[in-house]
Amino acid sequence: MSLESVRSFLAENAPDITIIELDTSTATVALAAEAHGVEPGQIAKTLAFRIGEQNILVVARGDARIDNRKMKHAFGNKAKMLDADTVVEMTSHPVGGVCPFGLASDELVVYCDESLRAFSEVLPAAGSVNSAVRICPERMAKLVNARWVDVCQSLAETPAV
Repeated sequence: MSLESVRSFLAENAPDITIIELDTSTATVALAAEAHGVEPGQIAKTLAFRIGEQNILVVARGDARIDNRKMKHAFGNKAKMLDADTVVEMTSHPVGGVCPFGLASDELVVYCDESLRAFSEVLPAAGSVNSAVRICPERMAKLVNARWVDVCQSLAETPAV
């Protein structure tokens, strides 16, 4: 269902974008970067949060970390990451395949973090743990009516792992 909902969304809204399906898992940033031959930052991870009474998605570069202070400043309330079951229910995508395309509800608000603008092309998942698309961050944001926010730590602030 999930990969199919993304396929349907793209067929209707961006028929020129091809879904890349691999034989290997791309469920984590590290696996996806290795499989696609890109740096981890180019993987556009989609994170699900509950803020007050609203669930939202934030798409950020793969090597960025959410900054809790920036989240509270941007949204006026503390953000709580959602559990896997809730994520599947609200997006129709499994964790590891969550993306801003083909969502279960049109009412789910999507935000893109400014960190994505460091790249001319990013790779968000495409609804399964082994699929992705290559897309310009600006185009991705436009396709899903995303709002731009600054909610990640700058790379200088992010401790090396």
